[in-house]
Amino acid sequence: MTSTRKWTCVLAAMTSLFAGTASAGQFDLIVNGLSYHADTDHEWNESNYGLGFEYQFDSDSSWIWSLNANAFIDSVNNMSYMAGGGLRKRLIESDGASGFYFDAGLNAFMRSRKDVNDYLPFPGILPPISTGFRNLGINLTYLPAFASKELVKSNVSNPDIGAVYFVQFRFRMNGPGD
Repeated sequence: MTSTRKWTCVLAAMTSLFAGTASAGQFDLIVNGLSYHADTDHEWNESNYGLGFEYQFDSDSSWIWSLNANAFIDSVNNMSYMAGGGLRKRLIESDGASGFYFDAGLNAFMRSRKDVNDYLPFPGILPPISTGFRNLGINLTYLPAFASKELVKSNVSNPDIGAVYFVQFRFRMNGPGD
């Protein structure tokens, strides 16, 4: 079985596992979208389409723990996979019908991509912000320039690359009491 198939199976298994237990927390469908590679002349793929999930555990505090997994097309047009967890602080939340919110925190994960040791998983940690409404939102994060140059050590390198910014769209599949 190829590494791609193995990671697809892991993602599918995790999705079905958390879909079945999601009634205790919040289960979101994640649609990976776009990226922006700053300070580079190289033509990277910036249409990073893919799917994933995010499961937010119930919490009585403003701290939100989550699990997530994604499969998406990376910056060099290969499939890329990640799974991990996060901790975010709810900084703004409205009690109105729309449920506006704004969160910031950290996500730690294992990721695999073809140009980094042929899909051998490697660890990462990124600073996301998430904003939106109860049933629809946007996750934004970035990979600092030093991380792409020094830590990942990708076989595809560009000495002048700056930070990489990512956008995901979040669709609520359920919530407390659903």
